[in-house]
Amino acid sequence: MATSLPHPTTSAGRDGLAAILARPEETVVALDFDGTLADIVSDPEAARAHAGAVPALAALAPRVASVVVVTGRPAGVAVRNGGFAGAPGLESLVVLGHYGAERWDAATGAVRAAPAHPGVAAVRAELPGFLDRAGAWQGVWIEEKGRAVAVHTRRATDPEGAFEALKGPLAGLAADHGLVLEPGRMVLELRPPGVDKGVALSSYVRETGAGAVLYAGDDLGDLPAFAAVEKLRSDGTPGLLVCSDSGEVPELSTRADLSVPGPAGVVALLTALGEAVRGD
Repeated sequence: MATSLPHPTTSAGRDGLAAILARPEETVVALDFDGTLADIVSDPEAARAHAGAVPALAALAPRVASVVVVTGRPAGVAVRNGGFAGAPGLESLVVLGHYGAERWDAATGAVRAAPAHPGVAAVRAELPGFLDRAGAWQGVWIEEKGRAVAVHTRRATDPEGAFEALKGPLAGLAADHGLVLEPGRMVLELRPPGVDKGVALSSYVRETGAGAVLYAGDDLGDLPAFAAVEKLRSDGTPGLLVCSDSGEVPELSTRADLSVPGPAGVVALLTALGEAVRGD
């Protein structure tokens, strides 16, 4: 039985979906990982792609110009946690890790990376003592992300209180080392400036010469990618903005053309899209 495609709520989104269906071979399908293809979990190392994600992507990928995962994680971690390597149908998959600073191509299995920002190493060394001086919040922990460092508050006794209390001091620490602070869903990431999902997506769309774009994300870090698609639309390239909705990030859901219920909803959308472009 065919899966019904959900209907975008905006005219720009309806135009974007119509263009994708009319010219799938010109379409780039771009997706965040955590919260979009994988459920958010208390331990990011335990995050895995939704069971239906790889089959849905594998069915869709041969019918579109490209499928690309755009994530703040290291590219290799997203590949491992997604189960993407060697998956039949995903021979042309691309993963842009660390907001585009790393790139993994399924065709070669290799990761290419830009030089690391020295401020990340400095923050990594300073952060444990900095958090102690800021007032140790029980359950707050540091995630090592290679080219970035993240402070998670989801497991704290007061997750929102810890998040708000640490946001200002961590922004100052980031600035001291030439980095920027990126807030997310109970996470504060310190990373190099001038690198975000919008920059990565725009560059990839130019590279591929895409005639239409779908982008799906779930968090504040996806707003630059939303803005990139909005800019592409203003320049004449149709696009569809999809929110993997958790109820936690209204800033994203209110800008989306289409909201679906978390990774399960994203998988259902990808499945329906694959069926539609195959004519099932």
